[in-house]
Amino acid sequence: MEVTVNSWEELNRELFPHAPHKNLGRFRSHYVYRGMANAERPLLTSLLRLSRCPTVETNLPLIEKELLFSFQMYGQQQTNPGASMWYWLSVAQHHGLPTRLMDWTWSPYVAMHFATADLANGRQETDGVIWCINIAECHRYLPPRPLDILNNAVTKGFYAEMMSQLAQDLEAFDHLSDEEFVVFFEPPALDERIINQYALFSLMNSPQARLDEWLTARSEDRQPDQEPLYRRIIIPADLKWEVRDKLDGANINERVLFPGLDGLSAWLKRHYSCGPLPS
Repeated sequence: MEVTVNSWEELNRELFPHAPHKNLGRFRSHYVYRGMANAERPLLTSLLRLSRCPTVETNLPLIEKELLFSFQMYGQQQTNPGASMWYWLSVAQHHGLPTRLMDWTWSPYVAMHFATADLANGRQETDGVIWCINIAECHRYLPPRPLDILNNAVTKGFYAEMMSQLAQDLEAFDHLSDEEFVVFFEPPALDERIINQYALFSLMNSPQARLDEWLTARSEDRQPDQEPLYRRIIIPADLKWEVRDKLDGANINERVLFPGLDGLSAWLKRHYSCGPLPS
């Protein structure tokens, strides 16, 4: 499902359409969000973006192993997250290593930030998008073992310790099913950035798997009375600056989401950049 919004008020209505939880009586959502500056870009992991080179594409599983092995070997002096592959994978993703993980957030406003903050290469002149994924519905497609582990927990998604119960490494994870599936797990609180961004990761059981293709294929098989697996909310380019300024007014900005001098500088640079000229 895709919808284009034309105002700040409409954007908020589309991001918060949920009725109170039927058991809790509270306004709790099963959606996670990802904001992107360009609505035309596919949902590709940083690892898949490497595969634009034909040599890399052919050897992607091997290259994934080599990347993680080298990161662990050379990163020991800077970090020591323990023996868990899921901690190492989280640290690697957090520091920019190409992985099959993809960043998401529980916060619609954090997703709004990432859809509207990028001034580089004319991206404020392109439509942005917020992907909204219903993880409760996605988890209905889990194979038996991860589904059992999740059903015995009180969380909406997995976390790193639960991932260790599920599989010791990516190879074991990939062999849980011959069918593609996706899990969402919260990384350890490595620093304030992860905490402030209310972050979690998606993970599929193949380095070549594409989440957007998986969502489209599964959505085609669903019944009309079932909740949608995902929604795409398009933010037109001419609305981006208004959304951006109102997020800044709500203190959703780089200074908060990227604590430290780098985030402060990025916020100030954008804050004092020119917006669209009056017509």
